[in-house]
Amino acid sequence: MKFSLILPKKIKKQSVSHLLEHTWLIPRKQRHLLRTKKHVFLNGTLANWEESVKPQDEVTLIFDDEDFKQLEVPAGNPQLADILYEDEHLVIVNKPEGMKTHGNTPEEIALQNHVAARLNLPVHVVHRLDKETSGAVLFAKNQFILPILGQMFEENKIHRSYLAVIQGYFNEKSLTLNKNIGRDRHDRKKYVTNKNGKRAITHVTVLKKGHRYSLVSCTLDTGRTHQIRVHLYSEGHPIIGDPLYNSPIKKQRMMLHAEKLYFIHPFTQELIEITAPSQTFYQDKKSLL
Repeated sequence: MKFSLILPKKIKKQSVSHLLEHTWLIPRKQRHLLRTKKHVFLNGTLANWEESVKPQDEVTLIFDDEDFKQLEVPAGNPQLADILYEDEHLVIVNKPEGMKTHGNTPEEIALQNHVAARLNLPVHVVHRLDKETSGAVLFAKNQFILPILGQMFEENKIHRSYLAVIQGYFNEKSLTLNKNIGRDRHDRKKYVTNKNGKRAITHVTVLKKGHRYSLVSCTLDTGRTHQIRVHLYSEGHPIIGDPLYNSPIKKQRMMLHAEKLYFIHPFTQELIEITAPSQTFYQDKKSLL
């Protein structure tokens, strides 16, 4: 596997070592392989790790087959992969409600399978949406960028904005829900807010307030399972159609949609900002509000 990357015009002066570790966030194991195998080249010449790089330099990284586990392309339906953005390293896909992001077993078919079939190469899960949630999902196209994107998520450098239709309304125009989340001791499928759970922060902005239902926008500082669903439920404003935390309306999808995904690309330093449409969410929102 060979990657040739042209450094962006606005990159700061730094060493090759600093570029790999701090700018590109390449994990220690991969950096060790690159260094010991002498697989880093700067403008076609073997790189000295302490020499400086400048804008428009070409940095080439080489990985041998044994550096990464070789994977087969899983079975899937390419027509079910709605691609919103793609480059050499990553792909953003619009997930419909009712489809899992990835299967729990190798035999289970999910969005990951359909994307792999569409691209004809294995893709790797960076984050997931609940089966009932629609919207933008990010996959890594290779095992080189996978841990980099994973670290960016951990450091809240990849941002997600959700739309939700909730029961009732908040009096405030905007608020931050800072409540730890853990498993429900009485139902393993559900989560609850409790002081012994994991840190979870959700920012809520009211977009449209009605007597029975309201439209809110939610952004996350953390990525706990069911985070938005649990936080809104804990405030007495569960999401409409939520099968776990609310009594679902007949024939009503869960009204949670991951509308936007945005981040600074780790290699190009460009802003990637993708909006995912959802016809079913917009139609149901109109009928409710």
